[in-house]
Amino acid sequence: MSRPSAHPDLRRVAVVGSSCSGKTTFSRLLARRLAHRHIELHELYWRPGWTSAPAEEFRTLVDGATSADAWIADGSYTKVSDLVWGRATALIWLDVPFRVTFGRAFARTLRRLVTRETLFAGNRESPNVADPDWIPWWVLRTHHRRRREYERMLEDPAFGHLGVVRLRSAGASVAFVARLPATARSAPALRA
Repeated sequence: MSRPSAHPDLRRVAVVGSSCSGKTTFSRLLARRLAHRHIELHELYWRPGWTSAPAEEFRTLVDGATSADAWIADGSYTKVSDLVWGRATALIWLDVPFRVTFGRAFARTLRRLVTRETLFAGNRESPNVADPDWIPWWVLRTHHRRRREYERMLEDPAFGHLGVVRLRSAGASVAFVARLPATARSAPALRA
């Protein structure tokens, strides 16, 4: 695995973790603190009706977004990790316990169902608990698999250039951002 870094180069940061690990919230805080552009990969990937962007279109959007000098990108899309991880100077892995991610998934899904919150491309979470892609089931199926994938990917010499920070709790994530010096300028989030 890439060597953990106490002082990673935070010009271009890939933030990864299982679903509901806090990637987007953390990335927004980090982007604000560093005055970097925030790239939410879900925004580039999803289309109305929960259809995905065609593969080449998604790659083109990610390629353009990650061509900048400074950014914070959140999302666990291994199909574009060559672009995101390859261009990143640091990788922050939110490796929070399963009980936390599952609890967040369940609570967040209930909140979104009650509030009818609109997500990417105008989509809403499904109230159908029998749907295998219902977010709490998705977390149940993918949490441990994602952890193994990241460990394997970080062994790849292609990503040996990354300064890696592995944060294992919400408190550690907040403390990491709080320790960083604030930057005065602000950068807008990147939206599709």
